[in-house]
Amino acid sequence: MTTLRRIAASLLSSALILATTPASLHAQPKPGHLDEVLRQMDAASLKFQSAEANFRWDLYERVVKQTTTQSGTIYFKKQGATTVMGARVEQPSVRIIEFRNGVVRLYDPGVDHVTIVDATKNKAQFESFLTVGFGGSGKDLAKAWTISDLGDEMVDGVQTAKLDLVAKDPAVRSNCTHMTLWVDPVRGVQLKQSLYLPSEDYRTAVYTNIKYNQKVDEKQYQIKTDSKTTVDQH
Repeated sequence: MTTLRRIAASLLSSALILATTPASLHAQPKPGHLDEVLRQMDAASLKFQSAEANFRWDLYERVVKQTTTQSGTIYFKKQGATTVMGARVEQPSVRIIEFRNGVVRLYDPGVDHVTIVDATKNKAQFESFLTVGFGGSGKDLAKAWTISDLGDEMVDGVQTAKLDLVAKDPAVRSNCTHMTLWVDPVRGVQLKQSLYLPSEDYRTAVYTNIKYNQKVDEKQYQIKTDSKTTVDQH
C-alpha cells in the first residue's frame, strides 16, 4: 500500500488551501436527499461515456507548510466495465499520467523516463482514488464508502451535492482518512475533490470546462517512448 499511496499522491498531486465556506452558503441536507443523489448517480452512470476537463491539483504539505500546484487537462472514459484515465500536466512542467487495465504509467518527457506500476492486485483501490466521482454509480459509491450528506452547494454555477466519504476498506483508510466530493449527480461528474491524509497533508482537485460525453482526442495524452526511454517498474 506504500506504492498505492505514493502513486495516488502523484496522480492527485495538488495543493490548494481550502477556504472555509460559511454554512449559510450551502443548503443543509433534507431527509432523503442522499438517497435521491445516489439514484441520480445510478441513472447518470448508465449514460456516462466520457468526461474531459481542465484541472488544478493542489497539495498542502503540513511539515514544510508549503503549497504546490499542478495544472493541465484530464479525461475519464468508460472502456467496457472499467474506466480509463489520462492526464497531461502542463504546469509547472509537462508530465503524462495514464491509468489503463490496472496499470499506472507516469511519463516525464524532460528526462524521457517512464515509471510503471502494476496495480492489478489493488485495482479496485486505485479506482477508488482515481475515478471516484466520474461515471460511477451511487450503488458502487455506497458500497465502497460510508457517505455523509453535507447538502447542496453551488460550484462554478452548478448545483452540486457535497458528500464526505470514509472508505470502508481499512487499507484505503490507512492512506486517506476521508474525502470530500462536490459532484453533479445529474451528469455523474465531480467539480471538486478534497482528499485528506493521515499525515495531515491534504489535496484538492478542481475541474473546470468539463466536456461531457464528447469525443476525446487522446493524442495529447499518449506516452511516446523509444529505445532511449528509461523505464522503472514496480
